[in-house]
Amino acid sequence: MMGLTKTEIFSDKQNRLATLFKVLAHPARIAILQHIISQKACICNDLVEELGLAQATISQHLKEMKNSGIIKGTVEGKSVCYCIDDEVWKTVQSEMQSFFTQDTKTDSCC
Repeated sequence: MMGLTKTEIFSDKQNRLATLFKVLAHPARIAILQHIISQKACICNDLVEELGLAQATISQHLKEMKNSGIIKGTVEGKSVCYCIDDEVWKTVQSEMQSFFTQDTKTDSCC
């Protein structure tokens, strides 16, 4: 009998939260997300100048965020445009809020 993969022993919600935390666990990705959000529009090819990171670095971070669903984008020739996926973002907000608002109060503590 084959063993379970590590992700199979956890719930879908636990795996989703872990994926979200992993995607958000890099300061460049936080900066990219903050920039996209602050623009209140899709951004197209201006992250290198804005953030001072190499194009290859930004591309890798955008790919990871797109794979997670947090951002969505299009590629038309040399033009690459990205924006926040509002539906996924609302789900992320809800899941994070649910996780962080759990009651952690106990009667006693070590």
